[in-house]
Amino acid sequence: MYRLHCFAQSGNSYKVALLLRVLGQPFEAVFVDYMQAGATRDPDWRENLNEMGEAPVLEDGTLRLTQSGVILDHLAQRHGRFGGDSALQKQEILRWLLFDNHKFTSYFASYRFARSFGASAPEPAVMGWLAGRIEAAYAVVDKHLSTRDYLVGNGPTIADFSLAGYVFYPEEENGLGLLQRHRQVGAWAERLSRLEGWAPPYEVMPGDRILPRW
Repeated sequence: MYRLHCFAQSGNSYKVALLLRVLGQPFEAVFVDYMQAGATRDPDWRENLNEMGEAPVLEDGTLRLTQSGVILDHLAQRHGRFGGDSALQKQEILRWLLFDNHKFTSYFASYRFARSFGASAPEPAVMGWLAGRIEAAYAVVDKHLSTRDYLVGNGPTIADFSLAGYVFYPEEENGLGLLQRHRQVGAWAERLSRLEGWAPPYEVMPGDRILPRW
C-alpha cells in the first residue's frame, strides 16, 4: 500500500491523494503536522523524509518520492493511466505541469496561505500583486479550456490533477470568486468532481479544518 505524507490544507498533497483515489489505489495518509508544529522544518523530518522540507511525500515500497509533479508522473506510468497517449501528449502534459508549479498553483497557494493561515495580517500591496498574477494565470487556463474539456487530449491527465490541487478548497479561504468569473475553469472543475473517486480535500487528508484568520 502507498503511504502519502500529507495534511488537509496542502493542495499539492491533494493532487496526489485525488489521483490515487481516482486510480482506485488504497493509501495510508500519514499526517504531517505542518500547520501547528511546523513539522517539515524539523531537521530530523528533513533528514529522513524530504530534504526540501515540503509535503507531499509518497512512499511506494522502498521508493520515496517528493514534488507533486514527479509523484503524479510516477503514478501515471506505474498504473498506465492519465499520462498521455503519445510522446506529443506527454510533452504537452509536462508543459502544463511546469506552468502549474510556476504560476497557476504557486501564486494562488501563496495568496490563500497569507489570507487564511498566516501568523499576521497580509500586506495589501503584496496581496494585490499576487491577485493580479492569479488572474493572469487563470485567464490563460480559461481561454485554453474554451475549446476543450480537459487540458490535454480528450480525457483527464495528470495535468488536470495538478492544476486542480487548490480549486476545490472552500471559497472563503481565498475570497476571489475565481470559478465564478472564469467560467471555463469552473466547468472544468465540475467535470473533474464527477470522476469516480473524487472527494474534496478536507475529506481525504488528515488534519483539523482551520478557519480563515484574516
